[in-house]
Amino acid sequence: MERRIKKDSKVMWVLKALLAAYIVTGILLLVLTVFMYKLEMSEKVISAAIVGVYLLSTLIGGIIIGKLSRVKRFLWGMGLGVAYFGLLLLITLGVYRDLNGDAAHLLTTFILCAGGGMGGGMLS
Repeated sequence: MERRIKKDSKVMWVLKALLAAYIVTGILLLVLTVFMYKLEMSEKVISAAIVGVYLLSTLIGGIIIGKLSRVKRFLWGMGLGVAYFGLLLLITLGVYRDLNGDAAHLLTTFILCAGGGMGGGMLS
């Protein structure tokens, strides 16, 4: 019974940290849309801002899961980043029915998400 409780709590850690990361993503994307509307930013600036949103969101999620786990924080953070990327990929496939980027773009996004989560886990 105790093992089941511990296993459930680990799943809850991941879900809480993922939820926090996606809430941060939503807030930052809303702020970005306001800036896009008001400042008429170029496409390069918008792309850089989206990369920043990925990094900051996974960093915060990594910090949260690192605080919850207290052991092997960088691995937990990296796992959270990978889960964030996987969910992001599923959402993209669900909305567009295909991947709009090339393999290099997907790999870069994966590395950013995993690295951001791992960095957050190390900071926690």
